[in-house]
Amino acid sequence: MSEEHKNNPLHGINLKQIMNELVDQYGWDELGQRINIRCFNYDPSINSCLKFLRKTPWARTKVENLYIAMIKK
Repeated sequence: MSEEHKNNPLHGINLKQIMNELVDQYGWDELGQRINIRCFNYDPSINSCLKFLRKTPWARTKVENLYIAMIKK
């Protein structure tokens, strides 16, 4: 593994995996409270959230940061 990827906890994990693990861990209600994004709070689905997160870098960053915090626990 290259040095650049060695310390990156997101290396090898795609956005769909991240979302599935966050939903399993927190559920949609708590996820919507932790990150106030419309697609988490109104008629949530993995596919609609993925579509939004792929187009919205600030939201994706928040989701990735929450995931990193979750796996560090």
